[in-house]
Amino acid sequence: MKDFLKVTKYILPYKGYALLNILFNILSAVFSLCSFTMVIPFLGILFNTQEPVREMVAMSITDIESMKHNFYYWLTSIIDNQGKFQALVTIAIIVVIATFFKTLTMYLANHFMVPIRNGAVKDIRNALFKRTLSLPIAYFSDEHKGNIIARMTSDVQEIEWGIMSSLEMIFRDPVKIIIYLASMIIISWQLTVFAFILLPIVGLLIGKTGRSLRKTSMAGQEKMGSLLSQIEEMIGGLRVIKAFNAENHINEKFDNDNESYTKLMNRINRIRFLASPLSEFLATVAVVIILCFGGTMILTENSTFSSEALIGYLLIFSQLIQPAKSLSTAWFNVKKAMASVDRVNEILDAENPIVNTQGNVEIAEFSGEIEFRNVRFSYNSDTEVLHGINFKVKKGQTIALVGQSGSGKSTIVDLIPRFYDVTDGEILIDGKNIRDYKLKQLRNLMGYVNQVPILFNDTIYNNITLGQEGISKEDVERAARIANAYDFIMETEKGFDTNIGDGGCKLSGGQRQRISIARALLKNPPILILDEATSALDTESERLVQEAIEQLMKNRTSVVVAHRLSTIKNADLIIVLNEGKIVETGKHDELIAKQGTYYRLHTLQNA
Repeated sequence: MKDFLKVTKYILPYKGYALLNILFNILSAVFSLCSFTMVIPFLGILFNTQEPVREMVAMSITDIESMKHNFYYWLTSIIDNQGKFQALVTIAIIVVIATFFKTLTMYLANHFMVPIRNGAVKDIRNALFKRTLSLPIAYFSDEHKGNIIARMTSDVQEIEWGIMSSLEMIFRDPVKIIIYLASMIIISWQLTVFAFILLPIVGLLIGKTGRSLRKTSMAGQEKMGSLLSQIEEMIGGLRVIKAFNAENHINEKFDNDNESYTKLMNRINRIRFLASPLSEFLATVAVVIILCFGGTMILTENSTFSSEALIGYLLIFSQLIQPAKSLSTAWFNVKKAMASVDRVNEILDAENPIVNTQGNVEIAEFSGEIEFRNVRFSYNSDTEVLHGINFKVKKGQTIALVGQSGSGKSTIVDLIPRFYDVTDGEILIDGKNIRDYKLKQLRNLMGYVNQVPILFNDTIYNNITLGQEGISKEDVERAARIANAYDFIMETEKGFDTNIGDGGCKLSGGQRQRISIARALLKNPPILILDEATSALDTESERLVQEAIEQLMKNRTSVVVAHRLSTIKNADLIIVLNEGKIVETGKHDELIAKQGTYYRLHTLQNA
């Protein structure tokens, strides 16, 4: 129930529509009841069992008996003055009018349900996307991309069809059931009490099947996440799959998982389709039992319960079956969708330690130094990646991080903008722990160029200006020129308005990296982080971009990760890492003279 309420809270912004929907559902139920109750006087006239009423009583809308008495007085007057046929015609006209207003109010109820259903699903999708965007990078290290995509697509769709499509029934049918039950109590409270005894039995049978449905649906959604992960991996690794002739292996694995998913879905749908026939069978049994019980009441001597009242009662009870059946169907759909709710809530309720631990200290500019003070870090509790890292970067300095793959270089630069938080120790900027600063302001101080250029399926212009507003076209062009990207941009079909495709697939690796560098240049940050920024460039482009980067670094604080040691000869400080520890520090010439780890790396690259 708690998880269900987390989803239904998205209905609150549309409470105005919800109230209108409930109002028209009440009116629809009242008009429906009016048309059905007319069968009792109709049969009474037809079978000559209707007792004439020739005196009026004081009437109140809260007194059902007085309203019923005066209605029969009015009907008796028509019979006395115009005949029984005219009375039957009058009742028929009342039924037609009541049915018209019933269908009109039913449409209006559904009309106001549309924005509730679609609006709530839109808000859920927005909340899920926003939450996913705000989660730390560490969260996605433990989750498959396909599983996250499944939650944002198929799980949200399941919520839409399972819960939001059931809102109509949840808002409408309880109203009908209450009104119909009230009328049944008025007709015969004894018979209604007997009917109430049957309802818990029906509810228990339906509820037991619903519980198994939720568990099976959860397994089905998990399997769909696995399938989407395989599809995503297949598309991303298609070159490798073809190069190693692994098509059959990949296809066989997908076929097996797809077969397993199909069997699960068969079981889920069979259980769900059981809801309608099960509720219909139980309702039929209930009608037969009530018919027998009502028959004994009529056959009892001095009974005040008439045969037409029993027929009218059964007619109203039969109308109770449909909303009860709809509610049971809605219950099955909700139970099935609750598996998706659980999976969506895992993201919406996921803890974000980065945001939770951010402070309120403002930092508009960088004026002192960056300090790593006994920093330790591990991606999981089993393996520590960094072991007691200590160094300082003063404003205006260029610090280079070198070492073999896996030595912790990229991890160190990821800690500065708080993509991850340190496990132990602290990182300080201008003497304060970076956790004390407002996260957005902290990241505004930094420009970041990743080892693998990350671009979006958008225009070149929008990729360069990502996250920045009020940028002039001249500034964008200037950044592109410095990054040695302007010439090839202008050679494209639409220049800066050219769409570069998914991940920049229409550009070469070097072109993608130069766009990424132009993006960092445009931001013009006081702190520049370059994670092997020139690794994807050819020799000529690397030379031109390196010159631009060196010019950008002047009077700017830069932290550079590089495999090519020739690019960091002029660094103010070179930090050599090995297996998460600092093994050497110094300038290029000093480290060469030591003939240690740096010297060996330099010798290997220049061999």
